[in-house]
Amino acid sequence: MEVQQDISLKNYNTFGINSQAKYFAEINSEEDLRTALSLNDYPKKFIISGGSNMLLTGAVNAFVLHINIKGISIVKETENNVTLKINAGENWHELVLWTLEQNYGGLENMSLIPGNVGTAPIQNIGAYGVELKDTFVSCEAMHMQTQEIKSFSKSECKFGYRDSFFKNEGKGLYVITSVTLELTKKNHCLNTSYGAIETELERNNISNPTLKDISNAVIAIRQSKLPDPKVLGNSGSFFKNPVVSKSEFGTFSKKHPEAPFYKVSDDAYKIPAGWLIEQCGYKGKRFGDAGVHKNQALVLVNYGNATGKELLDLAYQIIEAVQKRFGIAIAPEVNIIK
Repeated sequence: MEVQQDISLKNYNTFGINSQAKYFAEINSEEDLRTALSLNDYPKKFIISGGSNMLLTGAVNAFVLHINIKGISIVKETENNVTLKINAGENWHELVLWTLEQNYGGLENMSLIPGNVGTAPIQNIGAYGVELKDTFVSCEAMHMQTQEIKSFSKSECKFGYRDSFFKNEGKGLYVITSVTLELTKKNHCLNTSYGAIETELERNNISNPTLKDISNAVIAIRQSKLPDPKVLGNSGSFFKNPVVSKSEFGTFSKKHPEAPFYKVSDDAYKIPAGWLIEQCGYKGKRFGDAGVHKNQALVLVNYGNATGKELLDLAYQIIEAVQKRFGIAIAPEVNIIK
């Protein structure tokens, strides 16, 4: 493990923000991580993985550890299921494609989600009716102070909508080193409940979809809406979809009967943040090099040289506009690094 100084993080975050790290090291093993965390000469540590769910708003005056631990192994296998242990540095979408090659089911709806496996439990990533928790068994994480490895069960992770233990009471305490998932080998439970998937399958005359068909449909939908971060800096969906109570939804729907929504439970309704933002006139708007994507109002983009502060200022402007017009609070899904 080599400690470097004054390294640009432009290639380590999908927004392409040219933020400087005071110190930097590639972490390729648990031993590297243990060594780096125990270095008292660098008391402040900052963990970065795929860099897909963060907005850097300034220089990072810390020891930046880039988690690059690779490897996939089979922990357990039965006639119907397979349990996989995936190390934190594996790319999420490449993992999904690999599982499809093996005909393992469960991750196909989460195709093309940016980022690495190690950050997936932090957000409880999800898309098109499926969340990580649906296949999650456990994860291992190293305590940043003691360097001890602890295994977290699904219940201990306290998964919620884009939420977990690691975003709340466990924030800043652990570095996830691996994730264990249980997938199906046959009798796959295919989820085509989101209308966009059904529409895409129908468009391709597919009535009995395979895992790969669903993955391809999701990829086509995402590519039609979301920019490739290698071409246009972004972090995918910047905002969470707000969840409101039944009474709040009743008031909202009377004023805006045309608004799309999803019933989460008997007393909770999800309203697409992208629709709210679009109604406020921000879809496709550009402010210097910071802007809102032309095809998806949930996505903030960096047209080249936007700073993290400029993107954050735009986010606050949008939050205020939605609150003023609809009385609904929307919040960032990405982690704001100040």
